Amino acid sequence: MKRAFVNRRNLMVAAGAVLLSGCSIIPKTAETPGAGRPTPEPSATTLPDDEQRHRIALLVPLSGSNGEVGQSIANATTMAILDTNADNLRITTYDTSGGARAAAREALADGNRLILGPLLGSNVASVRAETEGTAVPIISFSNDTSIAGPGVFVMGHIPEQSIARSVEYARSRGARDFAILAPDGDYGNRAEAALRNALTEYGGRYVTGERYARTNTSVVSAAGRLKQRGGFDSILIADGGSNSIRGASAVKTDGLQIIGTERWSGDSDVLRSSALRGAIFSAVIDSRYGGFVTSYEERFGAQPYRVATLGYDAVLLTLRAARDWRVGREFPVNVLYQAGGFDGMDGPFRFQRNGVVERAMEVREVANGDVTIASPAPTGF
Repeated sequence: MKRAFVNRRNLMVAAGAVLLSGCSIIPKTAETPGAGRPTPEPSATTLPDDEQRHRIALLVPLSGSNGEVGQSIANATTMAILDTNADNLRITTYDTSGGARAAAREALADGNRLILGPLLGSNVASVRAETEGTAVPIISFSNDTSIAGPGVFVMGHIPEQSIARSVEYARSRGARDFAILAPDGDYGNRAEAALRNALTEYGGRYVTGERYARTNTSVVSAAGRLKQRGGFDSILIADGGSNSIRGASAVKTDGLQIIGTERWSGDSDVLRSSALRGAIFSAVIDSRYGGFVTSYEERFGAQPYRVATLGYDAVLLTLRAARDWRVGREFPVNVLYQAGGFDGMDGPFRFQRNGVVERAMEVREVANGDVTIASPAPTGF
């Protein structure tokens, strides 16, 4: 089988905290997946007895509205399996599209000692209802920090951390008075709270804000009201590309620093927008993602979803934990809190005591059809 992964040494960053030599992992079946799209099998009632491998459950949707996202994550774990040539883990995929709680119950019955997933924060409570009273931790791919707690870890890219990193940078460049333009709903609420918290931590003054329904006219009207009110030198536009472009076009004035969120990452419309030229936003590093995409496309014939790297990095994390983990014993949760953290496709990360991931982020500035790195991500913790 052709090994399509590009420059394993560079992508794995062997000098980082996740060192893979001597570690290995196998897919849930004994067969090596081919270059085509792997189809996860039902987990089984017939998993073989195995005293040499740790059992890990991957809980993702494989059908329905999020089926393609879940499949992309599952494919990424397969890539990690193949790239590490390991033999001490057995990862079994469980489809949550028929119910996350039922999938978790099956995973526990099969003897799994760690759960990777689920994808959606709204499914964590159902999974936790099954794991409560056990020593099986959950490492969710969600970015909803409210679900973190004892036995539940949140691994997604956290919007609040993106905003805090950008505010820190803007303050270092002289920004003082901040406004926010954000959509109605949970994301807008989280963004406003994150801005206020960042200003408390790094200094600066919260001046004003406007919220809007996600329609073309609503964001433009809200931005117009902010522009008329004035009194700020920086504005956080907490939305994806299209609404950010409309809002920026309506609010922009000379010297105004526009700040975006991690939602801008990889959005080509943001890069082409003249209204967003000079705007900044923070996200995890992208330097390894290109190689990841190339390998993924060669193996599975399609582009991955951006969150697929979470599946890859979850395998790397598990491999690191396996150094201190005896087969058949409880997962060594304390490994997740190691001060130096881990390194993966999305750069350095570690878990805080509250169960929320902390990620090293870079600050990017929108240029003419591209981005420049205004402030590099830290290389470690």
